[in-house]
Amino acid sequence: MPSNTPAPLPVLQADCANCFALCCVALPFAKSTDFAVNKPAGTPCKNLQQDFRCGIHTRLRDKGFQGCTVFDCFGAGQQVSQVTFGGQDWRTHPDTARRMFDAFPVMRQLHELLFYVSSALTLPAAAPVHADLRRALSKTSEWTGSDPDTLATLDIGALRQEINELLLKTSELVRAKVPGRKKNHRGADLMGARLPGADLRGANLRGAYLIAADLTRADLRTADLIGADLRDTNLRGADLRDTIFLTQPQLNAAQGDLTTRIPATLTRPAHWT
Repeated sequence: MPSNTPAPLPVLQADCANCFALCCVALPFAKSTDFAVNKPAGTPCKNLQQDFRCGIHTRLRDKGFQGCTVFDCFGAGQQVSQVTFGGQDWRTHPDTARRMFDAFPVMRQLHELLFYVSSALTLPAAAPVHADLRRALSKTSEWTGSDPDTLATLDIGALRQEINELLLKTSELVRAKVPGRKKNHRGADLMGARLPGADLRGANLRGAYLIAADLTRADLRTADLIGADLRDTNLRGADLRDTIFLTQPQLNAAQGDLTTRIPATLTRPAHWT
């Protein structure tokens, strides 16, 4: 008899040892402060070795590849490498390369959505939408098990919009528990803003541009940070516990130190001092 137990979720953290360096090949990057050179999509990075490992992994920032230290695939790399393509790598099986490279960005978006929905399901205040979130989780998880041709038919934009509505409801329910008037900076241009010690508890910072902003010692507990741009944001001494939808790439892009308080589910970036 078939089991009624849902299939386990894919791992939502990168496992580079089980990936065929898809982020180093499938994705393009442009010469900038984040990348030392230009690289078109589908072309291996010049630092990629034959064993699918980075030749300058421990020196990426020193060599001008800061963007590589920020990126995270949410586990999509090993899913495409080991599940979608059954462990057949693009070097040994070059006929799979184009389909594999096309599948990777779609899978990354699916895994990112799974991360957000899984996070929302851990929030007791979001209980009124938990049933809908569980259905969204199951639907999205099913897509991650699809073959490359089926993945190519997915309208990822429509799925993101559908799930975003649930995440908005989640955010509203959680932030409503914070007493007092909450700041609404959704999509705001706060680049370089000086906000040391700011009380941003329960704030809506969805999609806000916080590039190089000073948030030292700021209280961001229960703030919604989905899609917020935290590149070079100063988070030294800030309190990020219980933030909503904060991701590892956002932390990786920011500046922090040992006094920055982060959610237990995330990892303190190695470059923070």
